[in-house]
Amino acid sequence: MDSEAGGAAARRGTILQHLAAWGPGLLVMLADTDAGNVVTAAQAGARWEFRLLPLIMALIPALYLVQELAARLGLFAGQGFGEMIRAHFGKRAALLALVGLALAAFGTLVTEFTGVAGVGELYGLPREVSLPLAAFALLAVAATGSYRKVEQGALSVGLFECAFLIVAWKARPHPFAVARDFFHAPLADPNFLFLAAAIVGAVFNPWMIYYQQAATARRGIAPEEFGAVRADTAAGAVLTQALTGAVLVAAAAALYSGDQGRSLASIGEVGEALTGALGRDTALLVYSLGVLGASFAAAIVASLALSWGVAEVFSHPGWKSRDAAAGLFDSRRFMALYVVSVGAAAALVGASRDLVWLNIATQVANALLFPLIVGLLIALAAKALAPPLRLRGPRLALMIFLAASVAAIGAVGAAAAFF
Repeated sequence: MDSEAGGAAARRGTILQHLAAWGPGLLVMLADTDAGNVVTAAQAGARWEFRLLPLIMALIPALYLVQELAARLGLFAGQGFGEMIRAHFGKRAALLALVGLALAAFGTLVTEFTGVAGVGELYGLPREVSLPLAAFALLAVAATGSYRKVEQGALSVGLFECAFLIVAWKARPHPFAVARDFFHAPLADPNFLFLAAAIVGAVFNPWMIYYQQAATARRGIAPEEFGAVRADTAAGAVLTQALTGAVLVAAAAALYSGDQGRSLASIGEVGEALTGALGRDTALLVYSLGVLGASFAAAIVASLALSWGVAEVFSHPGWKSRDAAAGLFDSRRFMALYVVSVGAAAALVGASRDLVWLNIATQVANALLFPLIVGLLIALAAKALAPPLRLRGPRLALMIFLAASVAAIGAVGAAAAFF
């Protein structure tokens, strides 16, 4: 009996260890399915029907491999991304990467405020009201340190975006139609290339790497659970891209007319893609809750990633503790800078005439940051890990090829807007 009880306890312990390893990958991926991601995918469907859907699906392996490297470094090195860059490549490189993280975090704040403004306007709430309320809520979370509960609650509400999966399923795009659109992609059209770059930027964001590596390192997960960590990351990569693809399909079905595409007139217009399946009132409510929840979760995750990144680069003494982020936000200098950033992002959105364009332009900026952050990630994985875990040989070549391909899409798309 004692042996059976011991065996049962051991099995329960193993299960709990597996479950403990899950979380960072799913969370960071779902947080990435925010207002910027939704609006970019909807614009792609409304303007180009299914022509950009293959790109969204093709980015799944690259997204998984990039985030798996971040998780691998966090698990086996026990350090955050900024800390490892400083240790292996010097403080200047760490500061350069931190600048990229800060720009990406600010861009995320901008896109989240565009989502808030767009949803507010759906219900007749002017930006002068919705944006200060959102900014105050975000600063209140930072001031009180109540990240986890708010983050989990916001992410739960953000799962309303799964309604797009229902619409996409009902739309049932024929594989031949998708293939036809893919092979007739207007590669000479700068608007198409710009939107392709925006999709890259919506999928890959520097704060995702910082967050997943730091969160994995801080959890103290046993190295034996690396398989569970990878499964968590893979599930997140597939789910977030499935949601993004579903938004594109739903928008194409509802907003693309005949052989003629059009640009979104407003962020709230994306909710119309759900109307046929849920009815107008329910559709707008579900869309609003999903976008607001995902946007708030993304803003919190990006803010935490930035706080951890600063702590790592400047050797904050307790960044691995659960209260490290709260401690950093208690710093007057950091909090002052954060207040300015939140205020500037809200003001930029409040003054913008075209929220859709602002949203997409922010994603293109993310795409331009991709080579810097992912290049450092690959270099760390090839140098800093123990030899059996190190990135080398065919796997290293594959990562370099994929990273270069994704970076090229972002660079060409961004350049197309100016030539």
